[in-house]
Amino acid sequence: MMNDFEFGNRLYQLRGKQGLTQAQLGARLGVSDKAVSKWETGKAKPGLGTIHKLADVLCVSVDDLLQTAQADKLISRIVITGGPCAGKTTAMSWIQNAFTKLGYTVLFIDETATQLITGGAAPWLNTSARDFQLHLLELQLAKEKAFTDMAKTMKGSKFLVVCDRGAMDNTAYMSEQDFDWVLRQMKTNKILLRDSYDAVFHLVTAAKGAEKYYTVENNTARTETPEQAAALDDRLIAAWTGHPHFRVIDNSTDFENKMLRLIKEISVFLGEPSPMEIERKFLIARPSLRDLESRPHCERVDIIQTYLKTENEKEEVRIRQRGSNGSFIYFMTSKKPVSGIRRIETERRLSQDEYLALMVRADPAYRPIHKQRFCLSENGLYYEIDIYPEWKDKAIMEIELHSDEQPLTFPDGIEVIREVTGDPAYSNHGLALIR
Repeated sequence: MMNDFEFGNRLYQLRGKQGLTQAQLGARLGVSDKAVSKWETGKAKPGLGTIHKLADVLCVSVDDLLQTAQADKLISRIVITGGPCAGKTTAMSWIQNAFTKLGYTVLFIDETATQLITGGAAPWLNTSARDFQLHLLELQLAKEKAFTDMAKTMKGSKFLVVCDRGAMDNTAYMSEQDFDWVLRQMKTNKILLRDSYDAVFHLVTAAKGAEKYYTVENNTARTETPEQAAALDDRLIAAWTGHPHFRVIDNSTDFENKMLRLIKEISVFLGEPSPMEIERKFLIARPSLRDLESRPHCERVDIIQTYLKTENEKEEVRIRQRGSNGSFIYFMTSKKPVSGIRRIETERRLSQDEYLALMVRADPAYRPIHKQRFCLSENGLYYEIDIYPEWKDKAIMEIELHSDEQPLTFPDGIEVIREVTGDPAYSNHGLALIR
């Protein structure tokens, strides 16, 4: 069943579709506009008789109003990507075994490029490389939509849709100008395309760190030399850098442990058993923005973060607008401390309407946080460097780790002042507090 906040968001969306104000909706139901406001902000919920009237006025069924058919269904869509001979095929078997045991229905979307090439539609047979990439992307997105839509109608409560490569992989095989052309033909943009997936996991090619295992014999569509494979791996990492949940699984262990690390990362993302995040935070000297933007595996995103009122003072709930160049996605995140540098973090994607509806719950004790985030993938780690406009000589760098014992390596050229992990003065929550 939907909680009061979710019902409020749903009511706000449906009222907007009908073009009704709160007062107009209240008048049709015989209640005040204040009552409608309380429903939409989650402070109250109407009785069963009023819910039936609401459904009639909003031209939906009661089930649609309450979303009971989908309320208990969890559908997560992830990408498994990586350079040539990285272990993706084996990874699919590991994912199937691991998450079926945890009660997931696992759906796999095969690699579209390999499907086309083995079917005779190879890129070198096309008159234009960008035409091949356009048709590849159209087919890929159609497959992803079909699998996701089918998950919504299938029996079960937990679904994991696994994409063997995602839309951004295509950019590693074309120029920036050709990619822009493809985006225009598809009437989309980079942010919407990249961030449409819930999480992305990159398996590093064996050509980087496990060279003796690199081979082209197990994939008829693979033609790269080890040197070409390593360069392609770098381009793929660059293509996905900037995604809000991007993890790189390197070859620092043997292959079996590489697969175990992948399963662990996916489990952490899904919250099995709980989404534990190990994060280290450092105060650094403000780096040159030009230097950051020139790095091959660095992507800038603009973030506006707003804190909401909560009943539990130890819990942080925030909503976030994230994107660039006028294209944004929206999230709501809840964080609860466990101990030390560990915390439980849950997050869900919001529609723009849901995000705007939640803004009315902003906590007046906290100002919105505006920042530029530079997402940097180096040394097998994923760094997030936050630049605040009011800070002229310093910045914050966060590193998410696989374990408490994982060694730290800092990006080249970054001057670390000191670690501020756990220091409330340097948390976003602390920085937002109006003193």
